[in-house]
This record gives sequence, structure tokens and C-alpha cells, in this order.
Amino acid sequence: MSEQYDVVVLGAGPGGYVAAIRAAQLGLKTAVVEKQYWGGVCLNIGCIPTKALLKNAEVAHTLKHRAKEFGFSFDNLQMDYGVAFKRSRQVSDRLVKGVGFLMKKNKIDVYDGTGKLTGPHTLAVKLNDGKDATLEAKNIIIATGARPRPFPGVEFDDKVISYVPAILAEKPPKSVVIIGGGAIGVEFAYMWVNYGVDVTILEMMPHLLPNEEPDVSDTLEKAYKKLGVKFQTGARVTGIEKTGEGVRVSVEGSTPLEAEVCLVAINFMPNTEDIGLEVAGVKLTERKNVAIDGNMRTNVPHIYAIGDVATDYRLAHIASAMGIVAAETIAGHPTMSIDFRMMPRCTYSQPQVASFGYTEAAAKEAGYEIKVGQFPFQANGKALGLGERDGFIKIIADAKYGEILGAHLVGPDVTELLPELTLARNNELTAEEVARNVHAHPTLSEALMEAAHGVEGLPIHV
Repeated sequence: MSEQYDVVVLGAGPGGYVAAIRAAQLGLKTAVVEKQYWGGVCLNIGCIPTKALLKNAEVAHTLKHRAKEFGFSFDNLQMDYGVAFKRSRQVSDRLVKGVGFLMKKNKIDVYDGTGKLTGPHTLAVKLNDGKDATLEAKNIIIATGARPRPFPGVEFDDKVISYVPAILAEKPPKSVVIIGGGAIGVEFAYMWVNYGVDVTILEMMPHLLPNEEPDVSDTLEKAYKKLGVKFQTGARVTGIEKTGEGVRVSVEGSTPLEAEVCLVAINFMPNTEDIGLEVAGVKLTERKNVAIDGNMRTNVPHIYAIGDVATDYRLAHIASAMGIVAAETIAGHPTMSIDFRMMPRCTYSQPQVASFGYTEAAAKEAGYEIKVGQFPFQANGKALGLGERDGFIKIIADAKYGEILGAHLVGPDVTELLPELTLARNNELTAEEVARNVHAHPTLSEALMEAAHGVEGLPIHV
């Protein structure tokens, strides 16, 4: 006999479990099917444990390179990466248990196993304990995520790795070549170099973090050179050869690089296979994502898709936002569409990088006449007190109406500063109105205020 639900969510990542909670809050009988990672990649082997490891790396950097600046001295500094790893797993485990608590709190049925659509309204679940279950659902939300894309022609193993074994390793490699200078590549580079790893990043585009403003990338690159991270931009990798000692990575027009391991961080593949989409008649895009509309509906009206399986904007917070929209649409509750271009993007390198919206070039290409305000952290008292003076805040606004079109931040804790600007954008505040908001002194947020003043050419402290 099958169990019947208003909503069944396939996948319990940041999109899936949030969608389930919102559906349950709106009075819908809800179930979630998850085979392995409650909380998804983010909580288990992604965002959360990496941030714990990055904090350890930041402390290590301070002790190794900046102790004298802060008045500390010591002999024979010992750094135990195993302790950092253990702490990262404890942080992850705590949040994963929290997801389980939230399922119980919201009276959501959970199925530990692998689910597959067997028709437009039915799913077969192979439970992890060996039993089988059949679920019937008025509505289904696909939230199966994505997986790392391997380098063409080279399978992942113990020498050519994705971020998954990298984050689950109890000790770092002695040397590594990272293919890809995006967020994953630069975050692992910072983490490893501060524990003495010989790190080289290979990025095919002209800059690290190629989707950011070029001057943001310039700031990061200067900081990484000081750290000792080696990198090549405009570097086209032509092959990876596994050797007795590790790997040899060939680069067009350059000398091959050798290392203990190669981390491939180039892209992701949506998990659309073997979940029965074809049986239910769900269509995919040319990029093999599940095709959806603005309310996360697929071409089958009662089947929805959210998160990494349905968009190239593969960020946990975007998946959660998509899950809320899907659940509210199913329940007939008022909801808000998502402007993906205006979603926040964050990289937890040091210095941190945060942005949303248009770059200067993209805004001009879209036909906007723009004004730009920029303020450096070296003129911000709080940043100087922290000893973190690198970076700036840039705000791009429409010259005619003052509408904020985008912002690009690089510097101390800028990932925590960005929401003020996305909130302003969502509520149609102008840069002038942000500037008129009194910001406490001394704070890093004053740099936001100064950059907003700068849009009108009237910064106070620069």
C-alpha cells in the first residue's frame, strides 16, 4: 500500500529541506526522500565544513605571518590539520542533526533511501535498510542537486580529485595543482597554502574569479601572490597524466606541472539521471538542467525542480529561495519571483569577495548609462584596526534613476556586508538613500555608505 502526500521532495539539500519546511508550514502533508546527505552537499561536504577549515587557515596565517604585527612571539609553532578537520566535521554534524530536528518539528515524513519517479504522481523508494516504499504525491519537487564535472577523459580517483575527497581528507597533500580559479579553487588554495601546501592554480580565463569585476580579481591575485599561491591565468590545460609519484598536468604553451594531487574544480553536472524524469515526461534544457518557469514548474504542471539540478547558479541560498517559491506556488500562497542576476554571490577567500547584479561592462552592454561609486578599505577605520586594509566596495547605479544595478566588494568580511545592498535593491532604494542611512562608527559598513555617496561623486573620507 502506498503513502499519499500533498508534496514529496526528492532530495534534502538546502533547496529540498527548505521547500519541505515551507510546504509543511502552509498546511501540506509533506515527505522528503534523501539517500545520503541530509542538509545536502552544503552542510555535509561543502559550504559549512569548508568555512570551518578556512577559519583555521586564517588563524594559521595570522600566527605564521602576522604575529609580530600584533605583538605576539613564540618558538616552534605547531599546526595540526587533523584537529582542524575534526572541528570541521563537528560543525557539519551539528547542523545536519539540526535538519533532522526541523523535519520532526514540522511533522515531515522522512525516507532514507533512493527515490525514483515511476509515473507523474508516484515514486518508488529503495530504503537504505533494504525495504521498499511507494509514495503517491499530488505534487513533486525535484531537488537532486549536482555533482563535480571531471576533466574530459580523466576519471576521479585518489590522485585526480574533486572537492569531496579534498574536504574529507584528514591531512592535506604536500603539493597540489588546482584546475579552476573559481570560488572552490581559490578557497581550497587559501586553506592549503596556510598549512604549508605547495599550491598552483590554473585558470583558463584572464583572471582568478573570472565572473567578478576585473579589479576585484586583481586585488585577490595580489593578495594570493603575497600568500605564496602560484597561479597561471589564460592557462589551457591539455591533459592530466598519472605518475608514480602523483600527477603531471600539461598546459598549452607552458612547462608541465607536477604535484601529489590534482584538484579539478571546473564545473558541475546536474543529477538528472536515473530518477525517472523521462517516465514522468519532464523535459531538460540543452545544458541538461531540468527546464523550469519562474515558479519552478517543469513542463509537467505538478512537478517542480529547484536548486543545482535546475539552474547554473549553483549556490545554496539560491536553492533555498527556489524551494520557498515552489512550495508557496503549490500551496497557492503569495510568492515572489527570483531575479537570478541579482542574487548574492560570495567567495570566502582572504580577502573575501561578494557581489550581485551587473558588472560595469555588463551594465553598459545592457544599455544603461551608469554612475559608479567606490571606496577603499584603507580609508576605513575599522578595517585598519583589524589590520585588513586591502580591498574596496564598488556600487554601480543607473545614472537616470539612481537604481542600484550591482555591487562588487572585496575585503574584510564583505560577505556579511552584501545583504544591505541586495535589500536596498529589492526595495528599490537608490544609492543616495543608502548613503543617507546613518552607519555606526567605526564599522566596516561605513565603507558601504561612502561608496554610496561616491555614486553621486560626493564621498566624505576619500
